[in-house]
Amino acid sequence: MGPMASSRRDLAVRATVDQGLLSPAEPVVALLDTAGIRASAAALTSAFAAVTDAHVLHAFAVKACPLVPVLRLLHETGLGVEVASPGELALARAAGIPPGHTVLDSPAKTPAELRQALALGIAVNADNLQELARLDALVASAPTASPLGLRVNPQVGAGSIGALSTATATSKFGVALRDEGTRKTVVQAYLERPWLTRLHTHTGSQGVPLALMAEGVGEAYALAEEINRAAGRPQIDTLDIGGGLPVNFTSDEETPTYAEYARLLADTVPGLLDGRYRLVTEFGRSLLAKHGTVLARVEYTKTSGGRPIAVTHAGVQLATRTVYAPEAWPLRVLAYDSEGRPRTGEEVVQDVAGPACFAGDLLATGRALPPLRPGDVVAVPDTGAYYFAHHYAYNSLPRPGVHGFTVAEDGAVTFATVRKPQTLTEIVAESGGGEADALVR
Repeated sequence: MGPMASSRRDLAVRATVDQGLLSPAEPVVALLDTAGIRASAAALTSAFAAVTDAHVLHAFAVKACPLVPVLRLLHETGLGVEVASPGELALARAAGIPPGHTVLDSPAKTPAELRQALALGIAVNADNLQELARLDALVASAPTASPLGLRVNPQVGAGSIGALSTATATSKFGVALRDEGTRKTVVQAYLERPWLTRLHTHTGSQGVPLALMAEGVGEAYALAEEINRAAGRPQIDTLDIGGGLPVNFTSDEETPTYAEYARLLADTVPGLLDGRYRLVTEFGRSLLAKHGTVLARVEYTKTSGGRPIAVTHAGVQLATRTVYAPEAWPLRVLAYDSEGRPRTGEEVVQDVAGPACFAGDLLATGRALPPLRPGDVVAVPDTGAYYFAHHYAYNSLPRPGVHGFTVAEDGAVTFATVRKPQTLTEIVAESGGGEADALVR
């Protein structure tokens, strides 16, 4: 089996120092645990295989970690992708993901995006009735192999993070099923379009309890049954139930599990799993979050108002959500010494700050940790999704290098570069460096 995840992380931290990936010259680096990613993919596929014999496409939500080597790794494990922009589709194609394993969702697809998807044979979930009208014209103008569906909002309520709750009464996503007259309109839209064979819903992600997720899926299933009865045939053959499994950011424990969610669906929506419908899932954060770690050197330590502060090289540019909304997105911080060994000793309440020039750039406030010293290393686990792959260019801070790692039975750590560190030359080029005279000509 090899070392456990926490042990693999400790070995990887030490190895980044020993092998020079983390150094005074490269004071921040991001790591991905390859074995952990593979284990999550296997847990997902086995969880659904345990409750249904139906065909299931598990489409990884590219937005969670838009890195081509990650998409290729997940494809190797049998997963597809869910994309929500031309950029994400380009990443999926660069990773070699076939059209039949690709699903396009977005609330703002342009005609060009739709034409491309239909030409490639990629599955498309329309977000609204106006988009369906666009698809009418495109389907009539050229044959397509794309499975086509409609996203509905079951309006079942919100979780604890409003910004990530997509099944509220006024969500911007999907067709609102409980608005007056809408359900009848949706049924009629399907009856008028025999090529519309999928139904899609997604209740939300972090902060949404499993029971609410299952309730949203149940509403979509009931609508599919109603449409198929009205059509007198199984017109809808696939239900895309979205993703959204929450992640535990408080410890290394992976909870809730895919198995728990699959069993809940089996208990609450058994008809969904009886083989009459093909299924699509769109999990993202839950596949990657626990397997990413940001490492940063402590540059200085100081005291202000009696509060010790460790100034590190990881802050808002990597942990944007945590810095701006710390109560909704708290992260753990682990302390290591300058050689990458876990730091021990009596804990001291201290702040862990980032390098950006604003007062709120804090990874953690009032956190009890062994006293940090200049040259020490802080590790920020659970950052494999929506963190270091979504760089925020505050202060023109560079994107860090991202490295996958594997750990052998003897503890030896091997790294593979997923994305090279951004250079200053690249920052200048992306900031109009080639057009320096553009405004003074």
